[in-house]
Formats: sequence, C-alpha cells, structure tokens
Amino acid sequence: MLHYETLEKYSGSLAELAVELGDLRYDALAAFLHALSQKLEMDAVADSNRGRVKLASVLLKSATDVKSAASEIERANENLRSVYDKF
Repeated sequence: MLHYETLEKYSGSLAELAVELGDLRYDALAAFLHALSQKLEMDAVADSNRGRVKLASVLLKSATDVKSAASEIERANENLRSVYDKF
C-alpha cells in the first residue's frame, strides 16, 4: 500500500483539514475518530502479518489512543447535550 503526504480528494493543507475536522459537531468528530482508529487497527494487523511487529505494535497503540480520544469527544458531546437539555 502506498502512503501519501496529501489527500487526493481534499485540496486544502493538512492544517486546514485539522481545523475543518475540529469544527465538526462532536458526534461527527467522534465517528471520524472511531473510523480512523479502525483503519489503524487494520493496518496494524496487515503489518503484523508481514512480520513488521514493531510497526504493528505502534499502530495498535495509536489506534487505542485515537479510540480513547473518540470516547472523550463523545463524553464532551454528552455533557454539551445535558447542558442544552436543561433549556
């Protein structure tokens, strides 16, 4: 698999992409982070199957960390919803 430095379907910079992702609703951002976590897990399995044990380990840790970030964003979303539900 080839890994690229830019996104074919996105013309902005990675910094601009980060801002746009950060501006998503929290539920949408959490869904994106969960999808990214799953992709990293799949890459970890593929690299493990190729004998790239160290890379697979790092990717698996990254997937776990991204999944944790998604969970924290979900908590923020729940807290935000509870504030708006009071009105």
